[in-house]
Amino acid sequence: MAKVKITCDSTCDLTRELYQKNQVSVLSLGVSLGDDFRLDGVNVQADELYDYVEKTGSLPKTCAISLGDYQEEFSKWVKEGYEVVHINLSDKLSTSHQSACIAAEEVGNVYVVDSKSLSTGSGHLVLLACQMAQQGMSGAEIARELEQLREKVDASFIIQTLQYLHKGGRCSGVAVFGANLMKIRPEIVLEEGSMHVGKKYRGSMEKTVLDYVRGRLEGRTDVDTRRLIITHSGVPEALLEQVRKLATQLQPFREVLITRAGSTISCHCGPNCLGVLFLKK
Repeated sequence: MAKVKITCDSTCDLTRELYQKNQVSVLSLGVSLGDDFRLDGVNVQADELYDYVEKTGSLPKTCAISLGDYQEEFSKWVKEGYEVVHINLSDKLSTSHQSACIAAEEVGNVYVVDSKSLSTGSGHLVLLACQMAQQGMSGAEIARELEQLREKVDASFIIQTLQYLHKGGRCSGVAVFGANLMKIRPEIVLEEGSMHVGKKYRGSMEKTVLDYVRGRLEGRTDVDTRRLIITHSGVPEALLEQVRKLATQLQPFREVLITRAGSTISCHCGPNCLGVLFLKK
């Protein structure tokens, strides 16, 4: 039976309990609040970022995982006799993947998988990789299977504020003004590793979030109902419960997980962002 260690980066946005339960090792991206450098999921939380933006008007900067950090992490497990399967944020969104691939080639017995996704789109693949490892599949077999399964990940989010995208240079001031004036909340969809705008919803946060959930799930016959992950960047508990109930009414999901987005993802989407992420058949 193969001895395989599953690793991932901190943008996978699973809970600490899920990482511990499945013995997943997580490498953290960096987040800089001015001159104060922190590690995502270690010593900075999303609410601290929002406070920083509110006080300074500036957006914290995110930093990719270094080649040296990957080399250290991969070498540790390989020396203990493991093969390593590492799941990364899309290579179109971060240079982390490139560094991971270089480190994997230098260390050996490491298989790096580009999730072509972000947040719990990648997190879905992490959980599937853990199941495969428990079933005794080799690192190479798991990596090949994940490269097929990543095409089935349905990852999207609805954003309540464009201010963070604007501060990050991804949205014009005119677009922000118009969206605020018209109460437009855009859906961001991941396709082939890149983000683009999907539907545009209009109205209050509660209305647009529930309309978004209906838009993603209602009437679809291609949904794999084994697992749904609801990921958010600070949405009220009452609304999260409404989303959970609505999602399970629209599709008979056997498992529903709710996770909070980490600092890296929250730095780009801002507060009150929410996504329903699942696999397609």
